[in-house]
Amino acid sequence: MDEEVAAELRRLRDSIDNMDAALIHLLAERFKITQQVGVLKAAHELPPADPQREAQQIARLRRLAEEAKLDPEFAEKFLNFVVAEVVRHHERIAAG
Repeated sequence: MDEEVAAELRRLRDSIDNMDAALIHLLAERFKITQQVGVLKAAHELPPADPQREAQQIARLRRLAEEAKLDPEFAEKFLNFVVAEVVRHHERIAAG
């Protein structure tokens, strides 16, 4: 591989690695907050899932994805994955 191409590939991959690290840290912070939501819901006997809020968030993130030139289907799948994990945590918190 040409040295110039290899250097550019390393530079791009370093940027990707930095973004991946930022995503992990953002997700960790998000889950810290959703844990607090789960504790609050459990204390007040609220259901772990909130389908109305989830639908609003999906619509919102689809719009944001479109604005950012990101596939809205991907954004929705990603949010559904995250929400499923959050609900699982909330169920575990509610169960004690």
